[in-house]
Parts: sequence; C-alpha cells; structure tokens
Amino acid sequence: MKTIPLLVSFMLATAAALAADPKPIFPLWPAGAPGSEARRAEPEKLNATGSNVSNIHHPSLTVYLPAPDKATGCAVIVVPGGGHRNLSINNEGYGVAQWLADHGIAAFVLKHRLGNDEANPAGTPQPYKWDVHGVADGQRAVRLVRSRAQEWGVRANAVGMVGFSAGGEIVAQAAMRAEPGKPDATDPIERENSRPDFQGLIYPGKSGLIAPVKGAPPAFLACGFNDRKDIAEGLANVYLLFKQAGVPTDFHVYASAGHGFGIREANKPAPPPVGGWVRQFREFLADQKFLAAAK
Repeated sequence: MKTIPLLVSFMLATAAALAADPKPIFPLWPAGAPGSEARRAEPEKLNATGSNVSNIHHPSLTVYLPAPDKATGCAVIVVPGGGHRNLSINNEGYGVAQWLADHGIAAFVLKHRLGNDEANPAGTPQPYKWDVHGVADGQRAVRLVRSRAQEWGVRANAVGMVGFSAGGEIVAQAAMRAEPGKPDATDPIERENSRPDFQGLIYPGKSGLIAPVKGAPPAFLACGFNDRKDIAEGLANVYLLFKQAGVPTDFHVYASAGHGFGIREANKPAPPPVGGWVRQFREFLADQKFLAAAK
C-alpha cells in the first residue's frame, strides 16, 4: 500500500509550505472574478528568482496584520508594479506590507489581473485591460477590506491604497473612479464603498491620466530625481493638480534615486534618504489622522 506514505509526504509538504508562508490569502471573488471564473484554478507563474509573479486569473489579497498592541486601525492595500506584465511582488509587495505591519498598519498585498501579462504566448491577445480589470480588482480590494474591517481590526474609514509604478496607475484610477456601495447587493462586499480614504502614488506611470478633483482622497507622492522624465516631471505636474484641487498632498523627490526603489526586505530598506519614504508615508498617515493610538 503506497497510499499512506504518499499521504504523509503530502501532509509534510503542506506543513512546510504553510510554515514558509503563513500569511492568509483571500480571493477577491471566491467563485472567481467576473469573466475569469473558468480560469480561477490556473496556477500563477513565478520567475526564476521568485521576485515577479504573472498569470493571475484569481485576484487576491495576502494579509499582513500588526500585533494587537501595535495596531493603529489603519489599513493599506499594497499594489506592486511591473508594467502590467507581472507584479514585483517582493520589492513592491511583501516587503512593503511587512514593514507596515511591523509599524502598526494592517497591509494587504493585491494580486490583480494584468493587462500585458507576460505569461501569455507572444502574439496572443491579452485577456485583460489594466484600466478595466486591474482597476476593478483594486476597487474590489477596498470593498473587501471594509467588509471585514472588524475581523481584521481596522477602521472602515481608514482604508487606503499605495501603488508602485504600474500599481500607482491602478491606485490613481481606483481613487478617481470610486463607486458607492450598493445597499441592495446580494454580495455583502458590494455593499461597501470602493473609495480609498487615502492614496500613495510611488513613481506612477501614465501620470497624464491622473486628474484629481476637489474632494479626492489625500495623496502621498514620491519618486526619484533620476527616474524617467515622464515620471519625475510628470509627478511634479500631478502634485500641482492636487494642489489646485485643494487636496492635501505630500510630495517627495529623492535626489540620488531612480525607478523601483520599493522595499526589498522589511528590515532592510534602502539607505536614506530614499529608504525613508515609507517612514514619511506613515508620518503622512498620522498627520492626516488615519492612525489611532496603539493600545
């Protein structure tokens, strides 16, 4: 009989996997995202180093909760970049989320559907569009966190987003195109508002598409002086638009930095000054009254 040894091997492998990655993962739509239901069981693809992930058809949130005695009641949905081809899941995802959780902020790493998914064979039409499916996933993520706010120890009026590069595009569009909740929805998640309470745009691409209006969520903007002209100068123009709209905004440009600085490891941010961006982001949240005093 080989059944028992195989079962034991499976249980040991499962235990090892859980020990290596104990963070819970919640699908945005348990039965599959609208239009992607048939592909929800398709495995995601990691690159050789495990730093990038693609082939995402079952969008989800990976949950990083702070210790109860450090919790501030604030929640941040972290949206990695990657040119809508993949997600830079370590540098702009897990590392950022762990730092936030270590400093009292609940963090949720979003894996969303990709408009230029590199996992697709060359010449095959992409099944998704970043400004349709990717933004819908971002809005659903906000609703999901709000729907479970009590369970996760966060306040429903302190749920925001931070996005990097292409992820910044998702965040900006989710904020600009926020939708109210649907009180009569059969899905309780859809009864929640999709508007983020704040937005962090870290070296976002396509800054020309960002058009804040009066009443937009407060914004934290950051980029490197040595980044591409359309990003470094584009973000300066975006800051002026926020200013003209009367939206409270922090804007940081780091003289020695380029693109993609993120946080590779939670306990090893880049050297100052650029490595201080995440501390300044937390200070921005405190200044805007999104952080309650930890117990």
